[in-house]
Amino acid sequence: MRLYSTIDGLLLERDQQRRALRPGFSIDALFASADPGAALDEQWNAGRAVADVGRLLAPLQSQEVWAAGVTYLRSRTARMEESKEAGGDSFYDRVYEADRPELFFKSTPHRVAAPDTPVRIRGDSNWNVPEPELTLAINAGGRIFGHTIGNDMSSRDIEGENPLYLPQAKLYDRSAALGPCLVVSPDLPSPETVIAIAILRAGASAFAERTTVGRIKRPLPSLADWLFRENTFPHGAYLMTGTGIVPPDGFTLRSGDEIRITIDGVGTLVNSVA
Repeated sequence: MRLYSTIDGLLLERDQQRRALRPGFSIDALFASADPGAALDEQWNAGRAVADVGRLLAPLQSQEVWAAGVTYLRSRTARMEESKEAGGDSFYDRVYEADRPELFFKSTPHRVAAPDTPVRIRGDSNWNVPEPELTLAINAGGRIFGHTIGNDMSSRDIEGENPLYLPQAKLYDRSAALGPCLVVSPDLPSPETVIAIAILRAGASAFAERTTVGRIKRPLPSLADWLFRENTFPHGAYLMTGTGIVPPDGFTLRSGDEIRITIDGVGTLVNSVA
């Protein structure tokens, strides 16, 4: 089933039907639940039928957004190339092979862009790319209960200049986008699940590529386990799982570009570039 956050409240879709959930139910309540699927079943029975989804918000309320890096071989190669002159290339090779993954804080809710709203590129960066990522929804108890689409915007020149600049390259206003919905399911996406991106510039294709979930090196539950080690998330968390798609070195986003990220079973997250 798919949960949508809209300006009119929460909406649940399943079996090609949609119902508006009771106003007292919240995304925070969903992430706090020990069994989010059962909580939505209860809400479905008490909801009312609706026809249209309406204007979408990002499917989060108080959740932190975190990200895992260098989980694909393609990402490892790109990170090594961009940081070679700064002497940081070996860092990414080591973390790709290590037991402990790279995990970093990505965004607070107010910095996350909703579907069909702009993401941003930094004014002090000359090399900016989107990173399409399967994003896990993890409840307060550390249980993965769903997934969505994430866009982990990245300033490659800042990160490449010095790995210690990673927070500035990754975390700024509207440097992340989530949506269009949260798929709530006890099953993780299959390895064959396709992740695709298309970037349009003046209506024409500027870049397009695809990969699959199966190319992620690490088991998805292990990423959640590492995130929750020695850490608590009273409102749960979203975890971006890394990107296997990196545009060529000569490509950078421009204001006015349109980013379209599609994941099988979730839909398409669309954002323009401010």
